Amino acid sequence: MTVRIRVDWRISLGLTGTVLSYLTIPLLFPVAIALYYGEPIGPFLVTIAVTLVLAFGLNTVSVEGDLGAREAFLAVSLIWLLVAVVGAIPFLVAGDGVTAHPVNALFESMSGITTTGATVMLDFDAHTRSIMMWRQVQQWLGGLGILILATAILSEVGVGGAQLMESETWTTTVHKLTPRIAETARILLGLYAAITALAVVVLYVLFLVGLAPNMTLYNAIAHALTSVATAGFSPEPASAGAFSPIAQWVLVACMLIGATSFGLIYAVLTEAEFQRLRSNEELRFYLGGTAVAAGLVAAALTFDPSIDPNLEQTIRHAVFNTVSIVTTTGYASTDFNLWSPAAKHVLFTCMFLGGMVGSTTCSIKTLRWLVVLKAFYRELFTAIHPSAVRPIRVSDDPVDESTVQDIYGFVLLSLVLAFGLTVFVVVDAARVGLRVSEFEAMSAAASTFLNIGPAFGSAGPYGSYHAFPATTKTAMVLLMWIGRVEIIPVLTLFTRAFWRS
Repeated sequence: MTVRIRVDWRISLGLTGTVLSYLTIPLLFPVAIALYYGEPIGPFLVTIAVTLVLAFGLNTVSVEGDLGAREAFLAVSLIWLLVAVVGAIPFLVAGDGVTAHPVNALFESMSGITTTGATVMLDFDAHTRSIMMWRQVQQWLGGLGILILATAILSEVGVGGAQLMESETWTTTVHKLTPRIAETARILLGLYAAITALAVVVLYVLFLVGLAPNMTLYNAIAHALTSVATAGFSPEPASAGAFSPIAQWVLVACMLIGATSFGLIYAVLTEAEFQRLRSNEELRFYLGGTAVAAGLVAAALTFDPSIDPNLEQTIRHAVFNTVSIVTTTGYASTDFNLWSPAAKHVLFTCMFLGGMVGSTTCSIKTLRWLVVLKAFYRELFTAIHPSAVRPIRVSDDPVDESTVQDIYGFVLLSLVLAFGLTVFVVVDAARVGLRVSEFEAMSAAASTFLNIGPAFGSAGPYGSYHAFPATTKTAMVLLMWIGRVEIIPVLTLFTRAFWRS
């Protein structure tokens, strides 16, 4: 038996090149938008050409071989990084507004593909409709994971994709809907596309019947792409605040569905076992936590004398913005940066929740918090009953101790990196004379690292990250990348053990 003692990076580069070559297909969509509105198509044609050359170069150095766990880690990390780099080219070539600067273009692209939704743009009117739609397409691609798409593609060309899918989900067990991982990937992708198409139809019908005047076909497509992807970019400066209340409620439904496990949705739809929804402990925890947080925000708004005492508006804004933050979408129905400190701190806490595993959401995710809370309760129980043996179970399934330790490590590492970036933001902003409060810095750091999008202060829901120094924005780019790839696969690349035996 042959034992591999070093990572074969040439296999990873080959896989990355293959995925990059398929990126040219979604680039055709903004080309069509540009042709329809009579806008320049040069930015996208240049990007397609560069992508093909880069993909060809990576495939040239590729070698035949088996895809191991380390090659999968490297491929996962490189795919997210290089897709973001290539995705920045349209912003640079278009040369419009602040995204003409390389750091800003990379920030916008990384924010798009990682479904963060943080923007450096100042004037949306400075950009063409096709460029704005490219941001939406990037977020849809990043939503359920380029890696699921890659898994389906690579399986077709004869490369196993199980390691890639398991690398992306990391501590979670991949719910194989079928015995073949490629078939599973295709099912999830098909379900993702079907839900998105349904969202387009519902939103546009609201426009046609006069219930959502601003929800044109362009906006319906744009917001369906980024709501189901729980991503948050909007071509409207006022985000979801530009639309009618009923359109906002539809977007709430899209965000909640996007943050629900797609494996669970598929099982319920195909097997008609709606009992699964009620018996799934993670789903109850996710929806229950979101409802409690929305209730707290609504209560804070009710006692805020600066808020219009309109009950429907209070409930709608509380629910919409809480769901937006919990699901890591990043839309805003109003400028919640103007809310009371109590409401803002509840929203800040929600940044660390996230939706279900196996969904399009980011952050720490509710399953991990559920396990942490159960482990904490077990510690209290065994302190009183030292001889008791009490395994942790989620939906009656036992969670092994190694997984519990992995989750502890993940949560701790996430908090350390978020607070580390906070310190860096404060220090770097002070270096250039930019005044940033600790809360603003903390929210901006958490929002970018946990792939939320809007923060508080100048980077609020109707603000921009443009004012931060280039060094801060570069650090945020790196942490958006690390946060989307679930931390561990990226950090292992920087260890000596990864590259040696």
